Amino acid sequence: MKGYMYILQCSNGQYYTGSTNDLDRRLAQHQNGEGANFTKKYLPVELVYYEEFQRVDEAFYREKQVQGWSRKKKEALINGEHKKLPDLSRNYTQFRVPFDKLKARDGG
Repeated sequence: MKGYMYILQCSNGQYYTGSTNDLDRRLAQHQNGEGANFTKKYLPVELVYYEEFQRVDEAFYREKQVQGWSRKKKEALINGEHKKLPDLSRNYTQFRVPFDKLKARDGG
């Protein structure tokens, strides 16, 4: 069964990332307030991006991946600026404190 990972832009400007096996039905659910609790609060929503997969579990995996991305990285994906994606990943991770250093800072 095919699957879709999609990104919606909500009325407040925030992005919502989801996955489904029936994109048209799921979009209608979101617009009717029957979708996720987050999108219910910020109607209407607009589909700004989607990817199609051979299986719904692949779409779900991709959803979880993209959900963890920064807004700038999601916007690069939405705008088809795929060459920017690696740099946006590096910029995010260069400021993270390694776990072992964080642990030492907390006293152990």
